[in-house]
Amino acid sequence: MEMHNLSKMEKKISRSISPENFTGEKGKGGMCPLEQGSARHAARDLGTGWKVNPFIVLQPGETFTIADIEGSGIIEHIWLTPTGRWRNTILRMYWDDQEQPSVECPVGDFFCMGWNEYAQLNSLAVCVNPGSAFNCYWPMPFRKRARMTLTNIAEEPVTMYYQIDYALCEVAEDEAYFHAQFRRVNPLPYKGVYTILDGVKGRGKYVGTYMAWGVNNRGWWGEGEIKFYMDGDKEYPTICGTGTEDYFCGSYNFEDPHTHANYAAFSTPYSGLHQVITPDTLYSSQFRFGLYRWHITDPIYFEQDLKVTIQALGWREGGRYLPLQDDIASVAYWYQTLPTADFPTLPDKDSLEVI
Repeated sequence: MEMHNLSKMEKKISRSISPENFTGEKGKGGMCPLEQGSARHAARDLGTGWKVNPFIVLQPGETFTIADIEGSGIIEHIWLTPTGRWRNTILRMYWDDQEQPSVECPVGDFFCMGWNEYAQLNSLAVCVNPGSAFNCYWPMPFRKRARMTLTNIAEEPVTMYYQIDYALCEVAEDEAYFHAQFRRVNPLPYKGVYTILDGVKGRGKYVGTYMAWGVNNRGWWGEGEIKFYMDGDKEYPTICGTGTEDYFCGSYNFEDPHTHANYAAFSTPYSGLHQVITPDTLYSSQFRFGLYRWHITDPIYFEQDLKVTIQALGWREGGRYLPLQDDIASVAYWYQTLPTADFPTLPDKDSLEVI
């Protein structure tokens, strides 16, 4: 859906799921009985229909199904705002009764907020707005069923407001399924290459990268190249970038062109260095960065398989590259045909933690 075709009449039926209408059924919103509502205390003078159940509370270890849609359609928008540490709530999505999730990711990283600190983000695919409003606009078609869950791996309850907007409609034969996969390595082994995505089988297109990059060394950290191995590539890739800041559509260390003394954060429709967490003189001792690159106008097409890696390189004396051992996490976003190959095991709570 774009501005130029908003006037076009389509064979779609709009629906929305939230804690005020768990099923998205027609005419079933705002019906929660007062005594069952999460906000029953606030609504006690007004009763049913007056914001009785606007949120859920996930208990430690609980998995809650936030959407279970039967039939054919497309998810058009997801909004949610969580409490707690954002890596302690895991988002999963399943298409057409697959047992294997096509999306498995901490909620913070899925919405480009891997460091559990707010940073405004303005892009076509993801927006993060004050105070911690996570929005996703990736289109997500399904033909038989769409199911989404949230799992709280923390030791404390998590409060979650959310809304999932979708349309019931026929899905064209050439529509592929949305996927997103999280990975983290801390620290990256010396001379190791960070893997953003591997094991993808089938036909599809790669559409985006988010990275939460924590620097464990002094100096510039972004000389490394991103590489896309596709359709049988072995030692050498078909697509090879020229540097980390180049891939994220910046240049020359993301430095402020006026002062040449600071990083210049930016957020655009297709790419950004939207988060720069600067060190202090005590506990926050290292730089941390949030970066995104959406391949909306330039997808990476593959026919059989795909692997994506990136190097972590700085500088050592003598003008030589220094392989870095940084704290790197990423989310890869892509579309492909089903079935979805198994994902690597998600790191446990301690291994996900932002220290």
